[in-house]
Amino acid sequence: QVQLVESGGGLVQPGGSLSLSCKANGGIYSIHDMGWYRQAPGKERELVSSISSGGVTDYADSMKDRFTISRNNAKNTVFLQMIDLKPEDTAVYYCHARGVVTRTMVYDYELWGQGTQVTVSS
Repeated sequence: QVQLVESGGGLVQPGGSLSLSCKANGGIYSIHDMGWYRQAPGKERELVSSISSGGVTDYADSMKDRFTISRNNAKNTVFLQMIDLKPEDTAVYYCHARGVVTRTMVYDYELWGQGTQVTVSS
């Protein structure tokens, strides 16, 4: 069974930087899209950024100048580099994968990581 394992969250001061990573494990053959969503307390989960296996990226407007997504297809890993962080970036960040194919299964539903907390505070 495929699992998405996130790492890299934590506490950072306003204006600081943080990098997240997410590795998909489980006999994977390919993943079409990988990306990040976030959910702040009392708010709905929202898209942060996504990247296709071909490297096409998408960003939420409020983050595209500060966040950079990248991906290592060979290692089934997606990264999110965040700079100039603001208190409003505080949220649980979730790794997301769509179009996952393993050697034994084609996933017709989206997969999610367990989430990693990012807190921006002085």
